[in-house]
Amino acid sequence: MTQPAPLRLHVPEPTGRPGQHTDFSYLHLSPAGAARRPPLTTQPAETSDLAFALVRVLDEQGHAIGPWAPDLPAERLRFGLRAMLKTRIFDARMLVAQRQKKISFYIQSLGEEAVSVAHALALDDSDMCFPTYRQQGLLMARGVPLVDLICQLLSNERDPLKGRQLPVLYSVREAGFFSISGNLATQMPQAVGWAMASAIKGDTKIASAWIGDGSTAEADFHTALTFAHVYQAPVIFNVVNNQWAISTFQAIAGGEGTTFAARGIGAGIASLRVDGNDFLAVYAASRWAADRARNNLGPTLIEWVTYRAGAHSTSDDPTKYRPADDWAKFPLGDPILRLKQHLIAGGEWSEDAHAALQQELEAEVLAALKEAESFGTLADSHVHSVATMFEDVYQDMPPHLLRQRAELEATQ
Repeated sequence: MTQPAPLRLHVPEPTGRPGQHTDFSYLHLSPAGAARRPPLTTQPAETSDLAFALVRVLDEQGHAIGPWAPDLPAERLRFGLRAMLKTRIFDARMLVAQRQKKISFYIQSLGEEAVSVAHALALDDSDMCFPTYRQQGLLMARGVPLVDLICQLLSNERDPLKGRQLPVLYSVREAGFFSISGNLATQMPQAVGWAMASAIKGDTKIASAWIGDGSTAEADFHTALTFAHVYQAPVIFNVVNNQWAISTFQAIAGGEGTTFAARGIGAGIASLRVDGNDFLAVYAASRWAADRARNNLGPTLIEWVTYRAGAHSTSDDPTKYRPADDWAKFPLGDPILRLKQHLIAGGEWSEDAHAALQQELEAEVLAALKEAESFGTLADSHVHSVATMFEDVYQDMPPHLLRQRAELEATQ
């Protein structure tokens, strides 16, 4: 008998490192309009092909084609464009504020704006979103005041969370935006539990949760899939495959040789793989999944294929682990430019209108920042009193905490 070769492990490597040319040949891309649209009542196993294809609507000329093309009025599309552009301008301005030491930490959603904005438009306002830290587009689409968001980032005296959360870990209950957790993947089982509670109460609200490609390796993700499948919870799982975790390529989390959408099929959940930089495709797939959930047809998992155009956070330098030209060469392009092209091609937008909108939004964000700074910034230590740590814990504060708070306040 021939002696077998020694065992060895396969360690995934990205297709490009700093100083090398970008290579996105590993991405399986379907032509726009090629992916079929199954009926809402389709069985999860019957979506297997869609977990490996790529749902796309916008072609290279900006035209909407194929069975997934949604019938959205131009006014709604312009609103979506505005919300995406507002998100990008907000991110850029907050990044500058962090560099000026007014904010301790910031995370941008550069290149991923369509995933959150278009999804928000496909949901009802009463639905609950369980986001991770790159879905500020949900807040922009739902009209949350910028000053409130910036005060949270500045951790100042008007911070609605009283300085108890890291910057960007927002919590806006009235906007259906569940508290973000720094512990990755915990929002997945929380979303399933919320969705199950909605069904138990006989409500009509659904849940939608986000997770990054890297965090799908966490046990919480798989636990959530199991519960959602078993109880047919009205929930949407959004796997944002932006190709990179912090500095680790998506293949380390299992994205090599298969898709993240395929994990849903294995768990008995209807699954789609969608062009996350195509606003119309994101809206159509999100609406399909929301309609399934709301009609008691079970959960849906959607893998959004997109790209993290910037650093993971202000603590990260992507030039240390990936080619510098990746964003410019990403084959699915820029979501804002693609929707802009679509509107211009349909005669519903123009370069002049776009320039005017950008100028308007830059002024709006700057004005909101100045107002928020009037309540203090990290640079001037104008923050909530430490005595507030005793609040919002007990309905009736026990005597020993009342004494401790009094002692603390006496020393200030």
